[in-house]
Amino acid sequence: MDINRAQAANRYKAKSIARLDRPMRLSGLIGVLMVCAFPLASSAQSGAKPPANGQYVPRLGDIMNAAQMRHMKLWFAGQTRNWELANYELRLLKASLVEAASLYGDLPVDNVTTMVKPLEAVGDAVAAGDSRRFARTFGELTAGCNACHQLIKHGFIVMRVPEASPFSNQVFTPRGKP
Repeated sequence: MDINRAQAANRYKAKSIARLDRPMRLSGLIGVLMVCAFPLASSAQSGAKPPANGQYVPRLGDIMNAAQMRHMKLWFAGQTRNWELANYELRLLKASLVEAASLYGDLPVDNVTTMVKPLEAVGDAVAAGDSRRFARTFGELTAGCNACHQLIKHGFIVMRVPEASPFSNQVFTPRGKP
C-alpha cells in the first residue's frame, strides 16, 4: 500500500511540474519573477549526489537563491511596468522551480503544487499589463513561498515584497521610457 501511495504521489508531482513548466498563456508580454525559496529539505542540504556520469548537479540552496533573485527582479520589473523583463524573469523563476522539483525528488508534492496558481496569477497580471493586479498577485506569490516554507518546517525562511533593489547595475525601466 505504501508503494501505491508513493507511485500516486510521484504521478501527481509529475503533473504539477508539467503545469509549472508549460509556456505562459501571455502572448509576448512579460511574466513576473518570483523567488519562492523552497526551503532546504534536510536530506538535500548537503547537495545532490553527483550522477554516475559525473555531471554537475546544483545544490538545492543554490537553485533557490537564484529563484530569490528572480523574485526580486520580477518585482522591480513590474513596478516600472517593464512587462517584457517581468515575463523573462517569470520564465526563469518557473524554470528554477521545475529544476528543483526534478533534481530533488524528496521534496514533498505540496511544495511543487502550492506555487502553480500564484505563478499563473502573476503571469496573467503581467500579460494584461495591470500594475495593480501585479502588485496584488505578487503579494500572493510571496505568501505562497512562505506557505511552502511552512510545509517543510522551514518557516524561519520568510520572503517579503522587496523594498530596495540591490541591482544598481541594471536599468529596470523599459527602453524608451524615462
